[in-house]
Amino acid sequence: MSQVRFEREGPVGSIVLNHPPQNRIGHQMMLDLTDAVAEASASDIRVLLVRGDGPDFCFGGDVREWPDATPHGLRSFTYRVNAAFRAIELLPIPTVAVVQGAAYGGGFELPLSCDLILAAESAHFRFIEATIAVPPLAGGVQRLAERIGRSAAARLILLAQRVSASELADLQVVAKVVADTELDDEAASLAAQLASGPTRAHAATKALLQAWATGGLAAADRLMPDLVSHLFQTEDVAAGLDAAVTALETGTKRPMLAFQGK
Repeated sequence: MSQVRFEREGPVGSIVLNHPPQNRIGHQMMLDLTDAVAEASASDIRVLLVRGDGPDFCFGGDVREWPDATPHGLRSFTYRVNAAFRAIELLPIPTVAVVQGAAYGGGFELPLSCDLILAAESAHFRFIEATIAVPPLAGGVQRLAERIGRSAAARLILLAQRVSASELADLQVVAKVVADTELDDEAASLAAQLASGPTRAHAATKALLQAWATGGLAAADRLMPDLVSHLFQTEDVAAGLDAAVTALETGTKRPMLAFQGK
């Protein structure tokens, strides 16, 4: 049985961690996650949710596989983890981590690879790697620092501090915190909103953010003119401009449009 599954409902896709009881990340999960991300990438979904079955999102790496591993084996595992997480990060569609319960270690890094994090009140996050004398292995150091700054990231990582969803919301890492009983409905509502949005514009926004993350303002500024100019040839922009002009001329409120990503 696969430890990760890809499923879809219309334009909304979901990658679901399904390795009870704690969804720990081991060798087999990495193989299954890689396959699930490839399946999502090859599909025509317009938004991707990343979820974990059970009471906890993910407890991180399956350390039971590590004591007898060789340096080469650990390097290969780390490479696979990073490759799978970066593949999610580079998808041209919006991605949302839907988190409940514990999100530790790699289970914290996986949400940081998504564009948005929707968290239940029960959600709590922790980089536990310092307790086994290693740093986070899948990009968590730099991605947390990018979001909250070097000093705050150092505090959480070096001290292996557990933080609540509400604390991370205050730090602008978590987009929204909801009651556990409302998590599924909120995720469905957010996914529907993103799926009905301008997917090519969303892809352009993600490309600009990635350019900024790797090359700063100059890299994003160089990319923007060509990236944006092509969007004006799409039906989405034509429909949006038509609605905007009509609203200006009539003084009416602009309607929300269902975009087609063309």
